[in-house]
Amino acid sequence: QVQLVESGGGLVQAGGSLRLSCAASGRTFSSYVMGWFRQAPGKERDIVGIISWSGSRTDYADSVKGRFTVSRDNAKNTVYLQMNSLKPEDTAVYYCAAGHQITTSARSFGSWGQGTQVTVSS
Repeated sequence: QVQLVESGGGLVQAGGSLRLSCAASGRTFSSYVMGWFRQAPGKERDIVGIISWSGSRTDYADSVKGRFTVSRDNAKNTVYLQMNSLKPEDTAVYYCAAGHQITTSARSFGSWGQGTQVTVSS
Protein backbone atom coordinates (compact mmCIF):
# COMPACT_ATOMS: atom_id res chain seq x y z
CA GLN A 1 0.00 0.00 0.00
CA VAL A 2 2.83 2.38 0.86
CA GLN A 3 5.85 2.87 -1.37
CA LEU A 4 9.21 2.41 0.36
CA VAL A 5 12.73 3.25 -0.78
CA GLU A 6 15.85 2.25 1.16
CA SER A 7 19.17 4.03 0.98
CA GLY A 8 22.46 4.20 2.83
CA GLY A 9 23.94 0.80 2.11
CA GLY A 10 27.50 0.25 1.03
CA LEU A 11 30.82 -1.37 1.82
CA VAL A 12 32.25 -1.00 5.29
CA GLN A 13 35.03 -2.56 7.33
CA ALA A 14 34.20 -4.81 10.26
CA GLY A 15 33.65 -2.70 13.34
CA GLY A 16 32.34 0.21 11.32
CA SER A 17 28.92 1.80 11.16
CA LEU A 18 26.22 2.53 8.63
CA ARG A 19 22.89 4.30 8.85
CA LEU A 20 20.14 3.09 6.56
CA SER A 21 17.11 5.18 5.72
CA CYS A 22 13.73 4.16 4.40
CA ALA A 23 11.57 6.86 2.88
CA ALA A 24 7.83 6.28 2.56
CA SER A 25 5.58 7.99 0.07
CA GLY A 26 2.29 7.27 1.77
CA ARG A 27 0.48 9.99 3.66
CA THR A 28 -0.52 7.48 6.34
CA PHE A 29 3.03 6.50 7.26
CA SER A 30 2.46 7.11 10.95
CA SER A 31 -0.17 4.36 11.09
CA TYR A 32 2.28 1.64 10.04
CA VAL A 33 4.45 -0.67 12.03
CA MET A 34 7.82 -0.59 10.31
CA GLY A 35 10.34 -3.37 10.08
CA TRP A 36 13.85 -3.96 8.84
CA PHE A 37 14.73 -7.34 7.38
CA ARG A 38 17.79 -8.75 5.71
CA GLN A 39 18.53 -11.54 3.30
CA ALA A 40 21.86 -13.09 2.42
CA PRO A 41 22.28 -15.11 -0.79
CA GLY A 42 20.68 -18.52 -0.48
CA LYS A 43 19.16 -17.73 2.89
CA GLU A 44 15.74 -16.81 4.18
CA ARG A 45 14.70 -13.23 4.75
CA ASP A 46 15.02 -12.64 8.48
CA ILE A 47 13.94 -9.97 10.93
CA VAL A 48 16.42 -7.33 11.98
CA GLY A 49 14.19 -5.01 13.98
CA ILE A 50 10.71 -3.55 14.18
CA ILE A 51 9.25 -0.34 15.54
CA SER A 52 5.72 0.53 16.57
CA TRP A 53 3.56 3.37 15.24
CA SER A 54 4.72 5.79 17.91
CA GLY A 55 8.27 4.51 18.12
CA SER A 56 7.81 3.62 21.77
CA ARG A 57 8.27 -0.11 21.20
CA THR A 58 11.10 -1.79 19.37
CA ASP A 59 12.23 -5.37 19.01
CA TYR A 60 15.37 -6.86 17.54
CA ALA A 61 16.84 -10.12 16.43
CA ASP A 62 19.21 -11.54 19.00
CA SER A 63 22.07 -11.31 16.54
CA VAL A 64 21.86 -7.50 16.38
CA LYS A 65 20.75 -6.52 19.88
CA GLY A 66 23.03 -3.92 21.36
CA ARG A 67 24.50 -3.06 17.96
CA PHE A 68 21.55 -1.95 15.81
CA THR A 69 18.90 0.66 16.56
CA VAL A 70 15.63 1.24 14.73
CA SER A 71 14.05 4.68 14.91
CA ARG A 72 11.44 6.63 13.01
CA ASP A 73 10.52 10.20 12.24
CA ASN A 74 6.87 10.28 11.27
CA ALA A 75 7.02 13.94 10.32
CA LYS A 76 9.58 13.00 7.67
CA ASN A 77 7.92 9.71 6.70
CA THR A 78 11.22 7.99 7.34
CA VAL A 79 12.48 5.03 9.35
CA TYR A 80 16.14 4.46 10.15
CA LEU A 81 18.42 1.59 10.98
CA GLN A 82 21.60 2.59 12.76
CA MET A 83 24.12 -0.23 12.53
CA ASN A 84 27.21 -0.17 14.72
CA SER A 85 29.99 -2.66 15.32
CA LEU A 86 29.27 -4.32 12.02
CA LYS A 87 30.41 -7.88 11.43
CA PRO A 88 30.99 -9.80 8.20
CA GLU A 89 27.96 -11.92 9.01
CA ASP A 90 25.83 -8.78 8.76
CA THR A 91 26.43 -8.77 5.02
CA ALA A 92 23.06 -8.95 3.27
CA VAL A 93 20.49 -7.02 1.33
CA TYR A 94 18.51 -4.96 3.82
CA TYR A 95 14.83 -4.27 3.27
CA CYS A 96 12.37 -2.04 5.02
CA ALA A 97 8.75 -3.07 5.25
CA ALA A 98 5.43 -1.68 6.42
CA GLY A 99 2.62 -3.52 8.13
CA HIS A 100 -0.20 -3.20 10.59
CA GLN A 101 0.89 -5.75 13.17
CA ILE A 102 3.78 -5.88 15.60
CA THR A 103 5.39 -9.09 14.46
CA THR A 104 8.77 -10.45 13.43
CA SER A 105 7.29 -12.51 10.60
CA ALA A 106 8.13 -11.17 7.15
CA ARG A 107 4.92 -12.57 5.73
CA SER A 108 2.91 -10.17 7.88
CA PHE A 109 4.38 -7.09 6.19
CA GLY A 110 2.56 -6.11 3.03
CA SER A 111 4.73 -3.35 1.60
CA TRP A 112 8.44 -3.68 0.85
CA GLY A 113 11.25 -1.55 -0.40
CA GLN A 114 13.66 -2.59 -3.13
CA GLY A 115 16.49 -3.33 -0.72
CA THR A 116 19.93 -1.89 -0.21
CA GLN A 117 23.16 -3.89 -0.13
CA VAL A 118 25.31 -3.87 2.98
CA THR A 119 28.70 -5.54 2.70
CA VAL A 120 31.01 -5.85 5.69
CA SER A 121 34.60 -6.83 5.01
CA SER A 122 36.97 -8.38 7.51
